Amino acid sequence: MEHAKSEKEYIEEYQAKGFTTNFRAKGGLLVDLDTKKEYKPEEIYIKKEFRFEGMSNPSDMSILYVIETNDHIKGTVLANYSPSSDTVMAEFFKEIPKDHFKHN
Repeated sequence: MEHAKSEKEYIEEYQAKGFTTNFRAKGGLLVDLDTKKEYKPEEIYIKKEFRFEGMSNPSDMSILYVIETNDHIKGTVLANYSPSSDTVMAEFFKEIPKDHFKHN
């Protein structure tokens, strides 16, 4: 059986491919942590996503999004979807148009 990669391993793999920008959701926007540039959901394209379940609690879930913005900034976003997580990130990703998701 092949070793399942962790979030960190996927992040490192995609950073090596040029997806080096880090983002966070704030007020209905995704913010580049370095430049502080803000992006609306329709300006984000999901290139790949990976889902992870918590080791001790399967209801704790995270999703790693590999994204590119409309101005070609590439990065990753790790979103926590546990019952106690902040919903800002989940709400932002729900607003991204469905045709902006590349099929894995």
